Amino acid sequence: MPKGKGEFVDFKQVKQSVTILQILDHYGITASLKRTGDTLNGPCPLHGGHNPTQFRVSVAKNCYNCFGECQAGGNILDFVAKKENVNIRNAALLIQKWFSVDSSKGKKPAENTPKAPATSEPQKPACPPVEKPEPTSPPAETPKQQEESDAPNKPLGFALKNLNTAHPYLQERGLTKETVETFGLGFCEKGTMTGRIVIPIHNIGGELVGYAGRFPGTPSDDTPKYKLPKGFRKNVEVFNLHRAAKAEPGAPLVVVEGYFGCFTVWQAGIHRVVAITGWFLSDVQAALIAQVVGKNGRVIFMLDAGKVGQAGQEQALVKLASKVFVQTVALKPERPQPDQLSPTEILELLQ
Repeated sequence: MPKGKGEFVDFKQVKQSVTILQILDHYGITASLKRTGDTLNGPCPLHGGHNPTQFRVSVAKNCYNCFGECQAGGNILDFVAKKENVNIRNAALLIQKWFSVDSSKGKKPAENTPKAPATSEPQKPACPPVEKPEPTSPPAETPKQQEESDAPNKPLGFALKNLNTAHPYLQERGLTKETVETFGLGFCEKGTMTGRIVIPIHNIGGELVGYAGRFPGTPSDDTPKYKLPKGFRKNVEVFNLHRAAKAEPGAPLVVVEGYFGCFTVWQAGIHRVVAITGWFLSDVQAALIAQVVGKNGRVIFMLDAGKVGQAGQEQALVKLASKVFVQTVALKPERPQPDQLSPTEILELLQ
């Protein structure tokens, strides 16, 4: 393990100098993946999965996603950090060592540094985590659609009606009637979200742009826990930001990972709370959060406990530290998610 102390790391240089394929080759993983065009698929090498389609790599975008148990995703730094159980900085130091990347303050990479293959598509810093595809989903997005992945979601021209707001699952998750009504939750019995608890998603302007469908209970291996509309870009939305922007002016903005974590913190009386619906904070989400809190504002990240949540907090700090004051709250492994805490425990953590 590299010591890392005092050693300069140019994260951008590392990501530009080494490809995801080189990282996979380093671990001897490439042979276990099936390639179709720009995409590689196979069992997830991070959590030891067996499903041959749960792990997906985009060669052109230099990133990966797992649709299985670990739900991991990101760039080469994220992959190595999770594989080696280290933070992002130490992952970068490892990559520098393995591939002789010269990351010293603006110097060009050494001549023998492996270069990423040229592509017509600009590299993005990371793949935002995405939902597991449904078996009946339409064909995958075209390259043109993928290039526009940071484009805003269009407001919906409809709203789901006649939702069952008294479904037992809502009570099982400890949600009050006020919470259910405020967030517009309910069990859908007809339409594309049939059989799921639907969660309306709004943009920063308060326009309805989509629905997330939560399976009410523990789904089988071939059923995704969450379902999103085809083509919906969750990486450009911050859940509940339109409400949080108007709540408790001057108070810190609390950021959690999931919808139900957001509901639980809100029920504890902290209404200035949002969810990034995953551990990875995209550039668009970071800009939206900075816009709402202002340059003198404060953001508190309370992401899930564990290696993935830790990595998320570290990359979020890198993106937001120069814009706003950022704090982190560490949750304990025995109760790693905000929705597993009591209101009193949440308030104590956020004091």
